[in-house]
Amino acid sequence: MIGVFDSGFGGLTILRDLKKALPDYDFLYLGDNARAPYGSRSFETIFRYTLESVRELFKRGCPLVILACNTASAKALRSIQQQVLPFEFPDRRVLGIVRPTAEEIGKMSRTGHIGIFATAGTVSSGSYQIEIHHFFPDLHVTQHACPMWVPLVECGEAGTEGARFFVKKEVDALLAEDPEIDTVLLACTHYPLLEKEIRAALPPQVRLVFQGGIVADKTVDYLRRHPEMDRRLSRNGKTAFLTSDTAKFFEKGAFLFGMDDISAESLTF
Repeated sequence: MIGVFDSGFGGLTILRDLKKALPDYDFLYLGDNARAPYGSRSFETIFRYTLESVRELFKRGCPLVILACNTASAKALRSIQQQVLPFEFPDRRVLGIVRPTAEEIGKMSRTGHIGIFATAGTVSSGSYQIEIHHFFPDLHVTQHACPMWVPLVECGEAGTEGARFFVKKEVDALLAEDPEIDTVLLACTHYPLLEKEIRAALPPQVRLVFQGGIVADKTVDYLRRHPEMDRRLSRNGKTAFLTSDTAKFFEKGAFLFGMDDISAESLTF
C-alpha cells in the first residue's frame, strides 16, 4: 500500500486526489488525531510524532509514505530522509508535499507575487520560502498564518457567518501586506474546505491554488520515474484508515472531508 500520513483529517483532501490519479492502487491513511494539531508544536515534537507514524506505516507494509501534512513536511521530512531512512529503512521512501508544490507555484503567477495561507508551524519553518526560491529566486512570497481556520473546519463551521468573518479577516490582512499578489496557495490541507469563503473574500482576478492535484500528479510522475518502487505497490483499489484517536471520532470527522461510510482502526503509540 501507499501510506498517507497527516496529523489529523486534512490529509484526506490529498488522499482524495491521489485516489483519483491512482484508482487501482491501495492506500493506508494514518491520522494522528489524538495529538493534533501539529501547527503550533516544537520541531522536536513534530519530528518525533511524524517518525512514530511513519514507522507504523512501514510496519504495516507501506514501502512508500507520503506526508500529506504541510507542518510535518516542513519540519520533519528532511530529518527523516537524511537521519533515519539510510540507516534503518534504506529500501523505503518518504515524500512530502512542500517541494512538489514549490516546483509548480511560480509558474502560475503573472505578477511574480504570491501569497501563502498556512499554519503557524509551516510559516515559522520558512520551508515554502526556501523551496520556492530554489526554483523561482525572483518570486515575491508573502506568508500568512491562519490559526482559526483549522478549528473552524474541524468543528463543522465551514459555510457559517463565523467562518466568513474569520476568513475575510485573514484574506484582507494578506492582501494589505502585498497588494500585487495574484496567486494564493492554500498550504494547509484543511483549507480547501473553506474554498467558498476564501473565493468570496479574494478579488476575482486572484488565482486560488490547491495542493491535492499537484501532489497527485507529482506522485504519478515519481512512480513513472521509479518503476522499482511502482512494482512493489499493490493494486486492488482499496483504502484503509488508521487513527490514534477512537475509530468513531475519526469516522465522524472524516465525513466532513467527504469520506462517507468508512471504517477506521484505532491504534496507540
